[in-house]
Amino acid sequence: MFDFDHAPERRNTLSFKWTTYPSDVIPMWVADMDFYAAPPIREALQARIAHGVFGYDFPTHRHAEIIAAWLQRRFNWSVDAQAIVFLPGVVSGFNLVLRAFAAVGDAAVMFTPVYPPFLDAPRQQGLQRITVPLSEREQCPRYTIDFDAFERALTPRARVLLFCHPHNPVGREWTREELMHLAAICEQHDLLICSDEIWGDLTLGATQHLPIAMLDERVAARTITLMAPSKTFNIPGLGFSFAVVTNPALRHRLEQAAHGTLPHLNALGLVAAEAAYTRCDDWLDAARAYLTANRDALMQFVQAEMRGVRVCPTEATYLAWLDFRAVLGDRNPQRFFLEKARVALNDGASFGPGGEGWVRLNFGCPRAQLMEALERMRDALQRV
Repeated sequence: MFDFDHAPERRNTLSFKWTTYPSDVIPMWVADMDFYAAPPIREALQARIAHGVFGYDFPTHRHAEIIAAWLQRRFNWSVDAQAIVFLPGVVSGFNLVLRAFAAVGDAAVMFTPVYPPFLDAPRQQGLQRITVPLSEREQCPRYTIDFDAFERALTPRARVLLFCHPHNPVGREWTREELMHLAAICEQHDLLICSDEIWGDLTLGATQHLPIAMLDERVAARTITLMAPSKTFNIPGLGFSFAVVTNPALRHRLEQAAHGTLPHLNALGLVAAEAAYTRCDDWLDAARAYLTANRDALMQFVQAEMRGVRVCPTEATYLAWLDFRAVLGDRNPQRFFLEKARVALNDGASFGPGGEGWVRLNFGCPRAQLMEALERMRDALQRV
């Protein structure tokens, strides 16, 4: 029904992913997919463009109701439309949270390795950064949270936990038990939870996403959940996201902090988001199935063809996290594969402590492209 095996040509566009490196390099790095956006989204955008006027468009209560219906349909999460706060992006969202709920000299806490903008956000807001390494199992690199280390790392100035759920880059969908333990510590130490759940729609296989704010009302009262259609529907360039803030006091404070500091939403992003959340369920289900098959093909290939390489079992996202320390030693794997295989990956070191020797690989692409990149990587390793 949907064709994910054939991708549009992106080299002759302004794509950051496809134009950063020479044309002989396969780009498997930046986290956007190489698939066409869903037909209803493209149709809605074409109709809006045909109108020919692009003034200031603003979200309405109807847009909030559409999002609330999506959350109910996909996660069984009952959210009042009043709890939705519109934002131009998730990264600006968690920077806004730090600005609104922490003062200069306070601290933000995060688990590493983690999405690089997490690492930058505290400094940008004049805050301290507290990093807590995730616990890595040796035989099967499935990361867990070291809750004792988390509590030991907290200081009296810790104000906000920047939480990545599902986690980028390690691909974990945190369990209910993990979330409950985490929330209990945050309550004990009076930490606000800023939960980046942009990947929540992109769980793989039978994995289901559980928003942390769904645990109970007390957890929801200290949680700001950030979401967007951008990763889900491959429309990150259209600038649309939202926060779910059920606590009216937190919501008011967040909205006050946003006033005059964040740009208006993109008019085309509004159109695309409405189409995505009302007419694209079938496309998303098909995309998740294709990504799951890509994940499985990657796991099988690495285990069969790349001895000594470890890969995390990705439960959500379209990102694989691969450990090359045993086969490449101290060499930087991102640089090695760029030079020797002509494959562009994300350098694990950019994800903070614990990322050295790893790379992040984006498998949100046609399977033939994925397999060609993996074969190039295997061949480069065989020449070591």
